[in-house]
Amino acid sequence: MADKRDYYEVLGVDKSASDADIKKAYRNLAKKYHPDANPNDPTAEAKFKELNEAYSVLSDAETKARYDQYGHAGTDPNFGAGGFGGGGFGGFGGFSGAEFDLGDLFGDLFGSGRRASRPNAPRKGADIETYITLTFEEAAFGCSKDIEFNRVESCSKCGGSGANGKDGVETCRTCNGTGQVRTVQRTPFGSMQSQRPCSNCKGTGKIIKDPCSNCKGSGVNRIKKKISVNIPAGIDDGQRVILRGQGNHGANGGPAGDLYVEVNVKPHKLFVRDGDHIRYEMPISFTEAALGAKLTVPTLEGESEFSIPEGTQSGSVFSLRGKGIPNVNGRGRGDIYVTVTVEVPKSLSGKQKELLKKFDESMGNKNHPKKQGFFAKFKK
Repeated sequence: MADKRDYYEVLGVDKSASDADIKKAYRNLAKKYHPDANPNDPTAEAKFKELNEAYSVLSDAETKARYDQYGHAGTDPNFGAGGFGGGGFGGFGGFSGAEFDLGDLFGDLFGSGRRASRPNAPRKGADIETYITLTFEEAAFGCSKDIEFNRVESCSKCGGSGANGKDGVETCRTCNGTGQVRTVQRTPFGSMQSQRPCSNCKGTGKIIKDPCSNCKGSGVNRIKKKISVNIPAGIDDGQRVILRGQGNHGANGGPAGDLYVEVNVKPHKLFVRDGDHIRYEMPISFTEAALGAKLTVPTLEGESEFSIPEGTQSGSVFSLRGKGIPNVNGRGRGDIYVTVTVEVPKSLSGKQKELLKKFDESMGNKNHPKKQGFFAKFKK
């Protein structure tokens, strides 16, 4: 592990950074180096994997505590493993949380004491997170996407026991299978009795004599999965789709965690999203603004037409009802708001300039009320 960079350095944060700061730093860098944004770029892919590994550790309170105390050794799958066979770390496969929950194993070392009575109780697997990038239209109308991610699964060969057959596991003789040992300490106030995880079996109550050759005694393997996910219409950038039971497998028969798929939406060349509404600016000519016109405007479904009245001012906003983004919860659809801007002609010929001057002279003050009002205020 000597070649690994410090996880805080990878994310560009200090050791004193809050959970929110860590998550914000990870999100910004993950979007920057995401494979979808950097196709065929091995350097970006390597940085993306490094970010995932760092965030997997620093986003979880227990793994972060072990990392702060022991460095990279504290995140090693074999850290303190000995004969432990029920909950190895198993690497990094998602974007949040450790790949396999070691909190129960090390809990008493950090004060939780959760394994005191049931060292081999079923435990739910950790949730994991991944990203998916969509076009503006895919997010608006919904779609189905194939995604790939890594998760921890129970070893298919040993069934999660970590042993090579039933005879490969025996009850720990130090704690008699309880996973805990009692100690008595004499004090000036009398004898104090305490309980701590068994150091012989690392709190599991079992000793693996013959480790499984497939998982090396950890009971789990990191597997790359490919599944299809349905993206609902109207989903926005930063929102997540939750796939129940698609996270890391649980321990001792516990349920699997969940998979969180966070959505990144590519910016549109023209449209700007505002909740369920769409906004954009459209240039029009001076003649169209003065005389009124029937305009052809873009929408998500293609082109549409609407009319503007004569005397339309630059900056006027027109709406197309029900042409915006479908609400992600199925409550109707937003609108499109078109802001028209009058484009002033450039590079006029001498004849055109002369015609404009004559036109302006023929207008009189009544057609420029704002201009006249401005100078009236100035004189006052």
